[in-house]
Amino acid sequence: MATSKSDEPVFARNHKAGRDYVVLETYEAGLELKGTEIKSIRQHRCSIDDSFARIDGVELFLYNMHVNPYPQASSFNPEPIRVRKLLMHRRQIDHLSGLVSQKRVTLVPLRIYQKHGLAKVELAVVKGKRVFEKRDRIRQREASRQIQRALRKYQKSSD
Repeated sequence: MATSKSDEPVFARNHKAGRDYVVLETYEAGLELKGTEIKSIRQHRCSIDDSFARIDGVELFLYNMHVNPYPQASSFNPEPIRVRKLLMHRRQIDHLSGLVSQKRVTLVPLRIYQKHGLAKVELAVVKGKRVFEKRDRIRQREASRQIQRALRKYQKSSD
């Protein structure tokens, strides 16, 4: 059920997700929007950095997604931060509820993109990283940078 990352235009990315979570699985979900929200999203005037998804009963909802009001719509704009319904098949929602029932596992949107003219959300089943895991990742990144610097120095001296 993983989504392909082809040539769809991406409107928003969750930059915190890669740093704070380990992605276990990804799913594609439709996004139910009201009024002029799609116009604002197409102008990249939305944010999903603090967003998360939750299963309420048999439906899936996205919380804390911010969509700026469309300026030309005047008073017909919906609330910028509101609960938005995500559209998935029932069996997929049932599968997700089984995964989310595990400890430290949650649903986080990774990106919002357009596919065949419709707004879609790439939803990920993630497990939160612990502090020591983040520190280990920083150590690994620093070590690889030092190795790259040493290799560049060695290559310059051998030329």
